[in-house]
Amino acid sequence: MRVVQATGFGGPEVLKAADTPDPVAASGEVVVQVSAADVLTIDTALRRGEGREFFAVEPPYVPGTGVAGTVTSVGEGADDAWVGRRVVALTGVTGGYAERAVIAERELVAVPDDLGLDEAAALINDGRTALALMEATGIGPQERVLVLPGGSGLGLVLIQLARAWGARVIAGARGAAKLDLALQSGAEATVDYTDPDRAERLREATGGSGVDVVFDGVGGRIGRAAFEATARGGRFAGYGDSSGALTEYSADEARDRGVHVLGPEPVRIGGTDQAKRLAEQAVNQAAAGRVRPVVGQTFALEQAAEAHTVIENRTAIGKTLLLIS
Repeated sequence: MRVVQATGFGGPEVLKAADTPDPVAASGEVVVQVSAADVLTIDTALRRGEGREFFAVEPPYVPGTGVAGTVTSVGEGADDAWVGRRVVALTGVTGGYAERAVIAERELVAVPDDLGLDEAAALINDGRTALALMEATGIGPQERVLVLPGGSGLGLVLIQLARAWGARVIAGARGAAKLDLALQSGAEATVDYTDPDRAERLREATGGSGVDVVFDGVGGRIGRAAFEATARGGRFAGYGDSSGALTEYSADEARDRGVHVLGPEPVRIGGTDQAKRLAEQAVNQAAAGRVRPVVGQTFALEQAAEAHTVIENRTAIGKTLLLIS
């Protein structure tokens, strides 16, 4: 079968297509014919050699954390009824950029008939992460919510979920295309965080009263401006650092301002049961039309390096997928 391997640590050029033997399901496993594979920022970081203190990844390896496709065979002890069914599942931190993937049966989530496999692949990570953040912050009707970055796959799902919860959403993003997409997804106001006056623009967007909940996946100076805009008694969920650094604040400062800070813990979804529950909820909400993942760009399997490039140079809009079969 065809796969893409990271042949070493480095730039996108280390991603190379290769032929490997077809996988065979072991006990409790299934083989999935992959239709779409999720491409994440973490994939690019691991490829560069970052995060090795957390993830035991050594080249050559097949990147990819989540796939959607059709079960073609099952191993001993797995239910034969899965054969022929459309599923979406996590692969771990490797194994997704391939024509076929071996998945533990316990990870499988059935894809509803009304949902495309590409949409399911777009939700296996972003959908469950967005729902975990929503649960952790406990958003209520009419609360003001700031989403950073508002033009990413995860950000656009967060905007839609927050609106479904009855919140009023402000989105921060880079450039007109991403800001327009955030508005189309339900944000009522946007802030371009490349604007040197972004802090003032954010104050204007909140009417000077601050935001009740911040979802900060950017960090750095942009995250800091968002922290300062958080209202007393608000919640600040700093879960990412796409700017290269997490948002800085002191515990004393948060306490004095009455801001409840959540670090990255909500997105570190613990255990198969929670991950599967959130994934099932995400695909079912999408099938019911309550959330729509935005797939901004797709690439063939052999174009994985190009997919990584658009993510790293920040030209990707919404979700990036590899379409394989």
